[in-house]
Amino acid sequence: MRLAQILFSQGFGSRRQCAGLVDAGLVRVHDQVVTEPDAEFDPDGLVFEVEGRRWPYHAKALLLLHKPAGYECSRKPGRHPSVLSLLPAPLRQRGVQPVGRLDEDTTGVLLLTDDGALLHRLTSPRHHVAKVYEVRTRHALASDQLQRLLAGVVLDDDPKPVRAAAAEITGPHELRLTLTEGKYHQVKRMLAAVGNRVEALHRSAFGDWRLPDGLAPGQWCWLPQPAGQPAPTAPR
Repeated sequence: MRLAQILFSQGFGSRRQCAGLVDAGLVRVHDQVVTEPDAEFDPDGLVFEVEGRRWPYHAKALLLLHKPAGYECSRKPGRHPSVLSLLPAPLRQRGVQPVGRLDEDTTGVLLLTDDGALLHRLTSPRHHVAKVYEVRTRHALASDQLQRLLAGVVLDDDPKPVRAAAAEITGPHELRLTLTEGKYHQVKRMLAAVGNRVEALHRSAFGDWRLPDGLAPGQWCWLPQPAGQPAPTAPR
């Protein structure tokens, strides 16, 4: 693949801008400056530098972001900044978007991708991808509340009960809840339906993906396309 095309595919600007980066001597491949936009390289496994920043080639982007509180999962946010503002410009340019949404005050695992087929597979209710939430509640949890969450509660916009796939009381005011659906404000509404209230909410897992050690709030890392057990790369 031509070097300028590689840069374009990775979100480094328009085709003309990418060619200009190469012409200006701002791109290095294999630790060598390349000034010919039409120079060809095998993109598989390629790591290059643009203006001193190392960048691995990914035909499709899949990222894990440790979402902090105070950010919206939207390309057009309202009262708070978008989670996309935490990503470098090339990722925003190539159109990555959140896989599902977390509320502004919810923290934890947030996947982002520009792979439409993968996005659909991870969010479709037919595939029942499990999401695990760590919940802190206002009132002490009771065993009957746990049983109701597992048996199913009716929310105000759907007569069909929604059920937790798993629920475990981890402290007097702490609950680990596993869901395979993705309804609006689902955790908060389910807790309200059993007479409690969510005070803090953190997603600790999405499918097989969990936060890697050392990934601080606001940091992100690359993920391989899912073909088995995910293995996060170093934090960014």
